[in-house]
Amino acid sequence: MIDKNAVKKLVDEWLQNKDYFLVGVEISPDDKIVVEIDHADGVWIEDCVELSKYIESYLSRDEEDYELEVGSAGLGQPFKVPQQYINFIGKEVEVLDADGVKVKGLLKSVDGNEFVVTVREKVKVEGKKRPVLQDVDHAYRMDEVKYTKYLISFK
Repeated sequence: MIDKNAVKKLVDEWLQNKDYFLVGVEISPDDKIVVEIDHADGVWIEDCVELSKYIESYLSRDEEDYELEVGSAGLGQPFKVPQQYINFIGKEVEVLDADGVKVKGLLKSVDGNEFVVTVREKVKVEGKKRPVLQDVDHAYRMDEVKYTKYLISFK
């Protein structure tokens, strides 16, 4: 079986001095290698091809046959690495917390493993008969949510 760390090392070498970042490397038992990269401005197919050729130049199909797929992290897919959170600051996201509560709001900030989402909610205000819509900040830890993903809007 192809070594995941060896593939990750090749990807890291290719990524040096580039604005891309690694999202993930997966290798199935039948040696299907899936490499996901991302970039703040999106991923170009030409760069995926270049990375694919770079990896293939170091792996030998004679020693071990494999299938290689290089692509971008899907736009509507859950975030996997902190850099994805940073790239979507100021954008609308959906968070499913550990308790199964889903919120939609604006990704306000990211600090290390923590992030804040501003959600428009009805809040009971003293002196008012009815709840009032207000922006409420919700703080989360990346490792304590089931997922966070960008909400695609066609407005």
